[in-house]
Amino acid sequence: MSDAQIAELGWVEARGTPREVGRALGQAGRDAVHGVLLAADYWKAVTDPAHSDQVATMAARVRRRFPAIWEELTGLADGLDLPLDQVVAWNCRGDILSNVPDGCTTVQLPGETPVIAHNEDGLPGFRGHCFMAETTPDTGPGFVSFCYPGSLPGHTFAVTTSGLVQAVNNLRLRNMQSGLPRMVIGRAVLTHETLDDALGLLHGEKGAGGFHLTLARAGEARLASVEFGAGECSVRMLERPAVHANHALHMGAGAVGQTVTRSSADRQARGSALVAGASRDPLGVLRDTGGGGLPIHRTAPDDPDCENTLATALFRVGKSAVDWRVHDQISQGPVYSGRSRTD
Repeated sequence: MSDAQIAELGWVEARGTPREVGRALGQAGRDAVHGVLLAADYWKAVTDPAHSDQVATMAARVRRRFPAIWEELTGLADGLDLPLDQVVAWNCRGDILSNVPDGCTTVQLPGETPVIAHNEDGLPGFRGHCFMAETTPDTGPGFVSFCYPGSLPGHTFAVTTSGLVQAVNNLRLRNMQSGLPRMVIGRAVLTHETLDDALGLLHGEKGAGGFHLTLARAGEARLASVEFGAGECSVRMLERPAVHANHALHMGAGAVGQTVTRSSADRQARGSALVAGASRDPLGVLRDTGGGGLPIHRTAPDDPDCENTLATALFRVGKSAVDWRVHDQISQGPVYSGRSRTD
């Protein structure tokens, strides 16, 4: 739903079978992938034939465990007009490499009406090419999600028609084990109706690469902080305002040896100080450029992690609905907003 003239984020509708949904998402991102991504060093590194055995192993696991998501990946490759093995590898990038350009900062405000606010930080070259996808699959909940060209939904931010809210941050873990791709697990979360079901999935499928998820559901006052990857899963129910950047804070042994970039450390410190203070405006925190280190809101062309803030989302998780809005990098007002009802 548009609230203003859209400058940087498109809106795509995808519906039908998993393969039809994937094809629609692929077609929406095809020009950007061919024009921006294929020339990027990260694409070349991830799709290097040296990783082919690892990718094939993860692909086989996806086909067995989540055949519908495998069909969505197949459709994504069709729509992108790219070889399936390359598209699968790209969607396993955080399981192949420990340091990929997926950033993000999440503000977590528990209470009677929990609030999740999120900066989606990614490759600067994708600015103007990302989009919101309103997805209506033949089976399971529909959802609205921020999408990168060439990628499955479920590793950014999303809200489902069952009232489940998800915001995802990259964790740069080093002790990655063989397992299901983290982006596939993130996509699978969106198929679940309840918070408990989503948490059960994450406990059972701890992934190869690492993610941090903030999860909440309409009708529940719980706000979950989940760190998973490298064969571990840690869940905390938050009772006070918090911020999470791009390194694990509570998962224990799985975080040993993780990479903590200067940007992630600075955003974590600055955001934590802001939400601990008198002003807890989540958008104010996520648009902040102050402090003594690298900023939370990221627009520098020479960002050391090669990431810029591409969108900012705010979700208010009520008793029967989620009210949400999305800003692009520069908009003062939301460019999209809506309400996801559960009754």
